[in-house]
Amino acid sequence: MSLTNRLDAVRDRARPVAVADPQDGLVEAEAAASAGMANDALAAVKARTVQALFARIGARITDSALTDAQLRDLVRAEVVAIVEDEQLMLTADETQRLVKDIEDDALGLGPLQRLLEDESVTEIMVNGHDRVYVERRGRLVRSALTFATEEHLRRVIERIVAKVGRRIDESSPLVDARLEDGSRVNAVVPPLAVNGSSLTIRKFSTTPLQVKDLVAFGTMTPQMAELLHACVEARLNILVSGGTGTGKTTLLNVLSSFIPTDERIVTIEDAVELKLQQDHVVRLESRPANIEGKGEVTIRDLVRNSLRMRPDRIVIGECRGGESLDMLQAMNTGHDGSISTLHANTPRDAIARLETLVLMAGMDLPLRAIREQIASAVDLVVQVTRLRDGTRRITHVTEVIGMEGDTVTLQDAFAFDYAAGVDADGRFRGTTVATGLRPHFMEKFADLGLTVNDSVFAVAGSTGSPW
Repeated sequence: MSLTNRLDAVRDRARPVAVADPQDGLVEAEAAASAGMANDALAAVKARTVQALFARIGARITDSALTDAQLRDLVRAEVVAIVEDEQLMLTADETQRLVKDIEDDALGLGPLQRLLEDESVTEIMVNGHDRVYVERRGRLVRSALTFATEEHLRRVIERIVAKVGRRIDESSPLVDARLEDGSRVNAVVPPLAVNGSSLTIRKFSTTPLQVKDLVAFGTMTPQMAELLHACVEARLNILVSGGTGTGKTTLLNVLSSFIPTDERIVTIEDAVELKLQQDHVVRLESRPANIEGKGEVTIRDLVRNSLRMRPDRIVIGECRGGESLDMLQAMNTGHDGSISTLHANTPRDAIARLETLVLMAGMDLPLRAIREQIASAVDLVVQVTRLRDGTRRITHVTEVIGMEGDTVTLQDAFAFDYAAGVDADGRFRGTTVATGLRPHFMEKFADLGLTVNDSVFAVAGSTGSPW
């Protein structure tokens, strides 16, 4: 029998069985894969097959002349040949599992491949080779999938960082990278990671969420969406504030979708995550120093350079250092309509953190001068929070009014109704409601001919229905 025929035969034998619920089936498949490979003889078969596979195909696994599909066909065919040569008596299910696992090990990211293909998983956290956690629907759960050894985990990490031209070892034990689909990766290896290598993957959505999706999820209300749309069109400078994993980048993507298509947009990020739908977009990404400590290009360098690129809008993925001063100066010198994110727990904390970040620029500026810069540059703070029930909500839409004495004054247009309490399942009953105060920037809307329905600012009842 030819190699092609043998491959066709194993594909027929390994045809997957349909499950009633795709989500339940995937979880069961994870458990079955982990338990089976750990507890039965298939684990030993897999180890021998992997060794034989690399002995057979050698350098062809990195042959750039072969397409991804050709490489996968090559690996599958060789696995079939090895199974036949060793006269292994495997069931169709075991054959399917063996081919899939070895294919993932040889060409993919091992056990992580299934998690990356699972659309319900938003984040993957590896705490050593035998402890893998995932985030599903805002909650952390432990996955049944594990790596065989620490060396197995290290091979996967090295494969990830090598694709972006980076290296990770004892001399450079901490790396930020990204996968081909844009997912953000952070890896830490010993000696910094004491209990074994650590890997964190923030998955990149293949289909960017739209404003209607955030309304459906309960992240924002239709009234907030209408106001934020008008704010972006009116070229207000907006800060998206929130903690880690609250959905700041997702919201930044949605807000950016409101930018008119005839404007030139420059995006600046540490690791490219934004996925703007407009045509006229220039995407810039910072670069860390190489192993000799040279070649670094910082976010601040890119912000300064972007001012010479005739941008209509500057969108900064995250302010975390001295670039905050350059951003404020840009906002105050004609580059209005800029949007950025930063880490803070409340709008007031966001202003305080921005003050601290400006000080990191190394300029000996008086605190009052910094606050005046902030008050004149920033128009709106949108606060995103991940609540105890795992849901992500916009909890404040706050206008920056100006200065009163030495204090930056803020006014909430929308605030989350925590007083509604939680239901029997622990989910918050409340939603984000209007405070009844009309923002001062409504005068700018009128000058630009933008209209916002008066009902947007109508005060709702104290208890909203849960989203």
